[in-house]
Amino acid sequence: MVGTLVLTAAAVAYLVWKVDLRETIEVISEANPWWLLLAVAIMNLTLIPMAMRWKWLMRSQGMREHLPWLVRAYLVAYAAGQILPTSIGGDAVRILETSRRHPARLGAVSAIVLLERALGGAATVLLGAIGFLLAIGTYDVGAYLWLEGAFVLGTIVLGFLFFSRTARPLLRWTRPLLAKLKLEKPMRALYDGVHAFRDHGRLLAGVFALTVAVQAVRVLAIWATAKAVGIDLSPRLFYVMGPLFFLVLLVPFTLNGFAVREAFFVSFLGSVGVAADQAFAAGFLFFLVASSMALLGGAILLWEGLRGRPSATHA
Repeated sequence: MVGTLVLTAAAVAYLVWKVDLRETIEVISEANPWWLLLAVAIMNLTLIPMAMRWKWLMRSQGMREHLPWLVRAYLVAYAAGQILPTSIGGDAVRILETSRRHPARLGAVSAIVLLERALGGAATVLLGAIGFLLAIGTYDVGAYLWLEGAFVLGTIVLGFLFFSRTARPLLRWTRPLLAKLKLEKPMRALYDGVHAFRDHGRLLAGVFALTVAVQAVRVLAIWATAKAVGIDLSPRLFYVMGPLFFLVLLVPFTLNGFAVREAFFVSFLGSVGVAADQAFAAGFLFFLVASSMALLGGAILLWEGLRGRPSATHA
């Protein structure tokens, strides 16, 4: 909590230093609604293939789910993410809701959600690497190389720990500590759940390819939001910026990425000559675009609350 408050305060201080609030409000008030609607459509429609990959992973472990319910679970998770630390909070809600429908499969459900998130991070890292290749000789984004490198290293380490059999002796060293923290049993269940996919190479490759495609399309939502506030830059730049932005949001710096999201827009777009007020406006409007999914999730929860919550047991 202390770290979150410090990072939030630092991001807010940076924004106060860089941004003229009056100018920003004027930019937002003049935003083009059609570009914003395009961004909203992209973000919401890409939930369908995201739910499909989740369905494929669950089916491989003997858990059947209907696509509409999985889309609904994503929307509800986005609603929860508004008051919990970024994507991590939403994942916890998805695990909770899915485990209620599949009793005694908490470990497998947690592993699938974690694996799905990890594949999303790996796909974003790949897009980021492609983005840097596109940036060479055109955009000066060298300052962000350390961030990309950290995520590449983290992805490799996680892949080794969860899928390599030679990592098991190393993991045994953590047992005494996990036992003291009363985490040995859930962590073993999580590890076993992810490691079970070691023999599903074709499935993982298909899920990864679909994830790369979804992330590539979602980058266009950032571009459309920037266009709405008059930032007329090539989509090529946003294929440099977008993957880095998605990676930043994976880390629970602040509640729902508050201030960090806008600070990233101001910092990155400022490096290519965009005014801080325009960049901040783009970041804030993208927050509203992403929040459209949270609004749908909140409406679903309200509707279910009025009708009475359905039984937790899967049909």
